[in-house]
Amino acid sequence: MLHATARIYRSAQQLDADIYHFHDPELIPAGIRLKRLGKTVIFDAHEDVPLQLLGKPYLHPAVGRLTAAAFSAYERHTCQLFDGVVAATPSIRDKFLQINPNTVDVNNFPLRSEFDAAAPWSEKPPEVCYVGSISAVRGIRELVAACAKLRSPARLNLAGSFDEASLEADMVGQSGWSRVQRHGHLDRAGVGAIMARSMAGLVTLHPQPNYLESLPVKMFEYMAAGIPVIASSIPLWRRIIDEAGCGMCVDPGDPCAIADAIDYLVSNPEHARRMGDNGRQAVIEQYNWEAESIKLIDFYHRLQN
Repeated sequence: MLHATARIYRSAQQLDADIYHFHDPELIPAGIRLKRLGKTVIFDAHEDVPLQLLGKPYLHPAVGRLTAAAFSAYERHTCQLFDGVVAATPSIRDKFLQINPNTVDVNNFPLRSEFDAAAPWSEKPPEVCYVGSISAVRGIRELVAACAKLRSPARLNLAGSFDEASLEADMVGQSGWSRVQRHGHLDRAGVGAIMARSMAGLVTLHPQPNYLESLPVKMFEYMAAGIPVIASSIPLWRRIIDEAGCGMCVDPGDPCAIADAIDYLVSNPEHARRMGDNGRQAVIEQYNWEAESIKLIDFYHRLQN
């Protein structure tokens, strides 16, 4: 971490850019050094690190609280020195506005054009998908357990990489794994193809502190792909899904509830199609990168004037 930060700082000096925009917390020292050279520097807060630290399973709760408090103090001290902060969600924006008044949220919503190739519903096989990093806290144990409880012929398209080899070995040994189609890590075209053929997308993350106000990219990608969402019943996510009418919320710790939602959507394709259309429309009108990119470019222009 320290060597990479030093190399990036040297490269940044050589670039002699108008604006430096970085988003890894370990690069904060490099950002401060660039500020001392008179450069314009933006910190990109793509996650709430103190909340993330509180949810780390490998940290003892007392250690997690101490580490989170220490980083929070460090964040408050350093981020007020930068020319601006770009936050990935409205809740992170509100936190940083108290640290640096020149803060704007730029949400990581999908490109509308990237998920245009959805298969006709009449041609979709009875499949659902999960796309993203695969870990216990992201609900893989419950997803595989849900597959063992399915009453419909549904199968799970699983795209992504396991964060632990031991977890992968454990999941492969479960009875529900026979319903899983493993695709591994996919490029963007592969991700789009998996979503296009699926009848629903799953985002059943555990309600960890750092997820409660997050805006999971995969949820909006499912919506952009025109497929209904099966999501954790986190209040913010439920509000978005209910307002758009684009899916179902479940208890992420209950494999039976997850299986019931999958069975319902696979067995009721016309209702699933309407939910998918609603989600797609919500992305076209609101949750898209085209609108967010304008906010980002305007932010750059303000810093240069």
